[in-house]
Amino acid sequence: MANSIYQINKGINKAIEFRGLKAQYIGYLAGGLVLLMILFSVLYIAGIPVFICLPLILILGTVLFMTVYSYSHKYGQYGLLKKVAKKNLPASVRFHSKKIFTQLNKQK
Repeated sequence: MANSIYQINKGINKAIEFRGLKAQYIGYLAGGLVLLMILFSVLYIAGIPVFICLPLILILGTVLFMTVYSYSHKYGQYGLLKKVAKKNLPASVRFHSKKIFTQLNKQK
């Protein structure tokens, strides 16, 4: 079996890393590339000339790569997920009665 030229992390309990991309960012990049291929197909079938489609897809692909790599380096393995989850937390929780707290001991 020949040695691979790519270093793939196969450690237990360690994040998957491929060429600097960590964990879920590999999937984000793959999904983005699939969407770019679909967009190219739709534009080509719609009759837009190739010399317009190709530069557009190349520019969008470059933006995709730069964005995914910057998120991977900035947020790490779970940082982006934590940032999105933090936006869903309410600013405050208000109770209008003490009933919820007084019934806690009664349920045991």
